[in-house]
Amino acid sequence: MKLAKLATLLALKEGYIKDIATTQTNRKLQNTNKALVDHVWHVGQSGDLGNIIETEKSLLLDELNKYANSKAMVTSLKNALTELKAAEHLVKIVGDKKEYKSVDEAHSLPKNRKNGLPWDEAQQAFSSHYARLVNQDKSRLDDEEKKLIDARKTNMFTARKIYAEKQAQTLGISPIKKGSIKI
Repeated sequence: MKLAKLATLLALKEGYIKDIATTQTNRKLQNTNKALVDHVWHVGQSGDLGNIIETEKSLLLDELNKYANSKAMVTSLKNALTELKAAEHLVKIVGDKKEYKSVDEAHSLPKNRKNGLPWDEAQQAFSSHYARLVNQDKSRLDDEEKKLIDARKTNMFTARKIYAEKQAQTLGISPIKKGSIKI
């Protein structure tokens, strides 16, 4: 009896979802989501580290303001924003040998380095946020939302790669080998 009721409720839900999918508003939403995915993807392809971070912060703020519905989600989004703000600061100084020297010295122990580079707050932020996005990708999302998560993950990987290249250049370390950057 209880399974029959469950089957009925699931069938009703599926019918309503199909009805919603055929509405003009839903088609407009899907088109907007496609445009959003394209925009985020192009930001990542630009190689502009500052723009990649700003775009991700904007997306996080949007999620925080519109979709955060639990204390854990609010905390996670606020942490991501704080980490990206710290990364922003380091992105501004990574090209200056004099300014970045103190960051390099503060990360001198082998456990605080990866590929010979400081595993500083920017590296940690990109890696940590990538992991958050991987976890978000496991949730129940439609195809366009999953594509947006994929574009954002790619952008965090790209940001980490660009940042590592800047670190290597500033510190006079051999260029990063292709494939050596892993999240």
